[in-house]
Amino acid sequence: MYCHLLTSRISVGGKDSCYNMMQCIAAGHEIVALANLQPEKKDELDSYMYQTVGHEAIDLYAEAMDLPMYRRTIQGTSLVIGKDYNQQDGDEVEDLYQLLKLVKEKEIVEGVSVGAILSDYQRVRVEHVCQRLGLQPLAYLWRRCQEDLLREMISSNIHALIIKVAAFGLDPEKHLGKTLAEMESYLQQLSKKYGVHVCGEGGEYETLTLDCPLFKKKIVIDSSKVVVHSADAFAPVGYLQLLKMHLEDKPNVSYLMILTGIGQMVPDLLVSKPVFIFRL
Repeated sequence: MYCHLLTSRISVGGKDSCYNMMQCIAAGHEIVALANLQPEKKDELDSYMYQTVGHEAIDLYAEAMDLPMYRRTIQGTSLVIGKDYNQQDGDEVEDLYQLLKLVKEKEIVEGVSVGAILSDYQRVRVEHVCQRLGLQPLAYLWRRCQEDLLREMISSNIHALIIKVAAFGLDPEKHLGKTLAEMESYLQQLSKKYGVHVCGEGGEYETLTLDCPLFKKKIVIDSSKVVVHSADAFAPVGYLQLLKMHLEDKPNVSYLMILTGIGQMVPDLLVSKPVFIFRL
């Protein structure tokens, strides 16, 4: 049984997080709990490790997926920022350790689903935490072609919105709130012209999943506002502050239908390949 880690630039309900969970289920694993690290006060925490924008929606994920949610407030900061990581009191990685330690005490779990694609910084730290806890990280998206991944996510009915932008060519006023399907061709253009990572692995953008085959209910945003964090002339940074949301039932959804749907949507090449797992 696998606890899904719903946190980070390891993701707050983002597209990578949800698609990796779909891969886990397609490979025969069971998601038994969700875990999230949240900022203490402000919407966007300056962190090398965690995405916190959009955290207002996290409580809805537990109900949408009908799973228990474990949360912890981020108390540490990015103290150890080199290539390697050694245990350091006060580092934000130790918040991840404490959160997963709690989950392991409360649930029967063997591993963690992680939506990381490219970041060795994250990989090293997740490996370190999992090794200490005797958990196995599962990262099905690791080092995959981002163009292929984005296309698969859209075709697999992951309905995700862009909720943060921080790259040349991305404008908070124009692009926040757009869906992946609406942005796919434009992101590919930015990739060819400026080297933007199509899946946002360079921090170019972040997403929030409102619906996917894993959800028994879908999230609906009733009101939001654009917040400009940095009005840089070339690469302004802005995010979508979620003011009001609610859940809507999805008609005739059962767990069996969810599993069947995922099995049909996840590409055969991924299901048939050996599971790529971070080395411990």
